Amino acid sequence: MSFTDQFTISHYMTEAVHTLSKNHTLFEAKRLMKEYNIRHVPILEKGKITGILSERDIDFLVCYKNIDIHLEKIEQAMTDEPVIVGPDTLLDEVCREMASKKIGSVLVGVNQNVQGIFTWIDALKAFDNLYQATSK
Repeated sequence: MSFTDQFTISHYMTEAVHTLSKNHTLFEAKRLMKEYNIRHVPILEKGKITGILSERDIDFLVCYKNIDIHLEKIEQAMTDEPVIVGPDTLLDEVCREMASKKIGSVLVGVNQNVQGIFTWIDALKAFDNLYQATSK
């Protein structure tokens, strides 16, 4: 790994991403999130990114709209214009954008094909990694 690679988002993103389609139910999404201890799920149609669903999106609907998650489809809760960055995007750019938009994750992809996800937890791990490297 080169020096500059450690500053790109691809170095810190989560690669093994679990995905769903907008036709799955919110219950199925919640079950997937619990099973894999994740809070964000990319939504794909025919292999292409069409949205993102967060645990918070589901909880908001349940709390304020009193919906049945066994019946409601992901399409009702997902964000249909997620932030997507390329794998070579610099870490500081992504963190700055996440902070300014107050979002918990961005998708990493090329041509609407998901390659990974970068969450605020990944950002904290990146900070720790870079801090440890510079404090030696």
